[in-house]
Amino acid sequence: MNGEPREHRTFRLLPWTAAEGKPCYVLGDGTGYVSRMADGIESIQLGMADDLLGHAADLLADRRVTGAELHFLASRLSESLREVKRVAESRGSRLNASGPVPDNDRPGHREPDIDSR
Repeated sequence: MNGEPREHRTFRLLPWTAAEGKPCYVLGDGTGYVSRMADGIESIQLGMADDLLGHAADLLADRRVTGAELHFLASRLSESLREVKRVAESRGSRLNASGPVPDNDRPGHREPDIDSR
């Protein structure tokens, strides 16, 4: 009320959890230390997911792969998918907080399949 513009503060889902597995959030405008740290961790997580996909393609192309190797791969892919899903949820909620969502991005709206035309 002092005539200065109010900063846009929102809650951000962080790319890590509390010890009990509960989600962690930060309240801010997205420029603070914790937000920058979260950006860095998300970038690392997405890069590692990309590397893991490459490794998975190589491993699945190998006919001599063992069950133990496939189990290890599935475990790492599951961990990575959980992290990438968290990044997507965090970024999606920040997009939604910044303005209205177009109709074609709302849940329940489905683009027609190419084959069904």
